[in-house]
Amino acid sequence: MSFYHPIVPFDLHGKTLIVPVVSTANIAQLAIDLLIASLSLRIIGVFDPRDLVPVIGGREDGEEGVSTPLELFGKEGCDVVVIQQRSPVLVSRKQEFIDELLQFVRESRPSASLFLSGVDMSDRTDAQMTTPTYYIHPQSSPPWENSPLSSISQLPIPEYSSPVVQYPGGTHDEGPIPFIPGGGLTRRILSNLPESWAIPTAALLQFVLEGDNRSDASFMAAVVAKVLSLKVQEWKQPFSWQQGLFGTPHDQTLYG
Repeated sequence: MSFYHPIVPFDLHGKTLIVPVVSTANIAQLAIDLLIASLSLRIIGVFDPRDLVPVIGGREDGEEGVSTPLELFGKEGCDVVVIQQRSPVLVSRKQEFIDELLQFVRESRPSASLFLSGVDMSDRTDAQMTTPTYYIHPQSSPPWENSPLSSISQLPIPEYSSPVVQYPGGTHDEGPIPFIPGGGLTRRILSNLPESWAIPTAALLQFVLEGDNRSDASFMAAVVAKVLSLKVQEWKQPFSWQQGLFGTPHDQTLYG
């Protein structure tokens, strides 16, 4: 059974693929929402949802069809394509999902892949208070030079190191990818990149707390745009954000 099902013919070769990971505050998914709306991206394919918690919903702006757990967005003339993931991976299907996702990335041959993830701010150290955004350069990734990720090393984005150990009594030396509290499958995905991985790959991490994270998402989206030199004329929030994104407003008559 195929993992990816294209809706329209679209070649990902030469594009930068952005992949959000379900993590703290869903910051990565919210940033992807902003990129989709602001760059006017359209759905170009869907992924088999067998590895994810079932979910279904309406589409933005009254478009026909329904939204499914994992979809691909892009458009001709834009240098990026983005995955939007709307539900977490089933516990029993984590490795299968990672294997299928990485195989899709490898076979699509993008010019680079960029993973987005949140990190639990409550674990941040004093030294990590200077900026909320950090990066990881996986050892299996080719050098970033001459790739869309090359600007990361020129921007004031520090390399990520774990603020805490994963297990009580453990050490910070727990493998090539640091522990990411609240990072979901981010560490596991990056750790599964094979030595033969030929696609320049990075992860952008942002320290956040659960709450109304619209401003955090705007910051992450702006960082992604800066890293990839995307020209965004105006940041647009999707219409769905106006319909109870963080719960419906309280009836003000409750307060007199």
